[in-house]
Amino acid sequence: MQEHRLSYSIQRMAKLFEVSLSGYYGWLKRDISPREQHKNRCELLVKSAHLDTKESYGHERLHQHLTNHGHDISLYMVRQIKQENGIYCKRHKRFKTTTDSNHNKPVYPNLLEQQFDVVAPHIAWVSDITYIWTSEGWVYLAAVKDLYSKEIVGYALNKHMTADLVCEALNNAIKYKRPARGLIVHSDRGSQYCSHQYRQIIEKYGLAGSMSRKGTQA
Repeated sequence: MQEHRLSYSIQRMAKLFEVSLSGYYGWLKRDISPREQHKNRCELLVKSAHLDTKESYGHERLHQHLTNHGHDISLYMVRQIKQENGIYCKRHKRFKTTTDSNHNKPVYPNLLEQQFDVVAPHIAWVSDITYIWTSEGWVYLAAVKDLYSKEIVGYALNKHMTADLVCEALNNAIKYKRPARGLIVHSDRGSQYCSHQYRQIIEKYGLAGSMSRKGTQA
């Protein structure tokens, strides 16, 4: 698992409810085979790279993009994942919405304003939620990505899409990377990210919360 926790590079990305981090790792190893773990990891990499390249790369170019960024994934795997998930250039089949922005909770201003070009790591992180298939069925994945390095700095899995899910992902990122105060943490306006628990984490570590405008992801 140590090698996997930094390997994902996303777009949306799900902790088992109220278990320790060590307990979660044990569950993941026990219930998901190494082959399934590798396939899920590769699926996240391909989906993330597809979005990072503006949905414009074919499988060969996308494979080259991933290998250039140091990811160990075969051309066959890239092609297979694109076919299985309906990922096509300029005709990408989008994920269904995984967060609900129709709420009255307070939101952070958009500190990025679609300016995603940063000059160093740990200036801005972005977080999102997606869902993945496992031997136990569908689970939600929340991931935190560094905008500069495209590295996944923290993530969490859960069978339910709750505030605990995104809080666990952010706490894991903070624990591992120990960012300086003032780091921007950007997300959409989903109710999970607007929760009191999530805002408490941001305030506790002196981070700068940022959220996309309603109806957008940036």
